[in-house]
Amino acid sequence: MAFEPPPRLVRALGETAPAGDDWLEKLPEAAQQAADLRELTIERVQVPGGRSSLVVLVRLPDGTPAVLKLAPRRARPESERAALAHWDGLGAVRLVETAGPEGVLLLERLHPDVSVRSLPEAKSMLEAAGALRRLWVEPPAGQVFETVAERTGRQAEVMRAGADADALPLVDAALAVREELLAAPPPARLLHGTFRQSKVLAGERSPWLAVGPDPVVGECAFDLARLVRDRVEDLIASPSGAATTRRRVKRLAESLDVDQERLRGWTLFRAVESGVRARRVRRAQDAELLLEFASWL
Repeated sequence: MAFEPPPRLVRALGETAPAGDDWLEKLPEAAQQAADLRELTIERVQVPGGRSSLVVLVRLPDGTPAVLKLAPRRARPESERAALAHWDGLGAVRLVETAGPEGVLLLERLHPDVSVRSLPEAKSMLEAAGALRRLWVEPPAGQVFETVAERTGRQAEVMRAGADADALPLVDAALAVREELLAAPPPARLLHGTFRQSKVLAGERSPWLAVGPDPVVGECAFDLARLVRDRVEDLIASPSGAATTRRRVKRLAESLDVDQERLRGWTLFRAVESGVRARRVRRAQDAELLLEFASWL
């Protein structure tokens, strides 16, 4: 079959691809080779799929459903592999093979079209928070993951360089709160790194399991911060969006035993960083939503 990358993946990688990058061009051949090597039966490419990888629904030689995932090096697929191996199915999708070529992951099949986001808002938040809690474990000994300080340090440099005059007050606030939060961090845990409702899929062995981590080591509030702004378009459209956001911060902090002010601070930083990045790649509507959300914090 033809492994055509979904338009969503093409757009997303096009925003971040370095000059001369040919990963997308080589992707169809790489996907076919990965499937042939494992004697997989191809069912279909998952659409719309993710923003950093190609996801293909397959069957193993014995007929067991699985997922073949291919990602470019800049998406840190080997870091994802290491985190999934450490979790070993506890709260997250399982690896079918623990080793393989760089950028190729073979995973258990969940229900790719059923995420926790399909539930009513209050229930979805509860289930997502429960899934996230299970992932917060001690980092594996000897395994080097990027730290929150390192990741946000890279992001801070880009934010400083790319902020326009309108966004500058929020950028200054986000950078200041980052410095405060890193000055005295709580104990570090292995974090999902890019957790949100759409990253939690229905499964057979467990009702909900996390997928697609970009793992990082640091404090739990950093991981929870992205969940606070889930369904941001609904929040912005609501007359009570700002009040709802503040209540969400309070409830999530209490339910997962995270310091409320630290959660608020990381939510501010991550929203501003995402907003500035969206503006930089000319996603004006996304940038406007994210920066307005950040102003409520």
